[in-house]
Amino acid sequence: MAGRAEEELERRSKFLSSLIQKKKAVEEQDQHDRLNVRVRASDMPVPLQNKAFRCARDHLDAMRGGKLDSKRIALALKKEFDCSYGPAWHCIVGTSFGSYVTHSLGGFLYFSIDKVYILLFKTAVEPLDH
Repeated sequence: MAGRAEEELERRSKFLSSLIQKKKAVEEQDQHDRLNVRVRASDMPVPLQNKAFRCARDHLDAMRGGKLDSKRIALALKKEFDCSYGPAWHCIVGTSFGSYVTHSLGGFLYFSIDKVYILLFKTAVEPLDH
């Protein structure tokens, strides 16, 4: 009897976990839709991704009606991530660019927001031996 009860408990636990994951995925997609974000490639925890999306969205909204200032958005994202998560973050923003980068584990995000593409990545900083 105890074996059956444990199996049933395990089955229910797995079912609830799958429901929670589905709900999180739907909420994530809803946020992406609201911000008009599309993830192109990522090796970054979701909370950091969301911070990047929000920061980019806020700066793009502040430029409404004006010309896209790619450098300003790149600087804002770099500063935000350097301050929050330590150096050395790099950011490329534009409507057309190619890239090939090496990044630290968990520190890569390539996404589009409206028609702007943003590449945000972290590299390891090693002290210079003098």
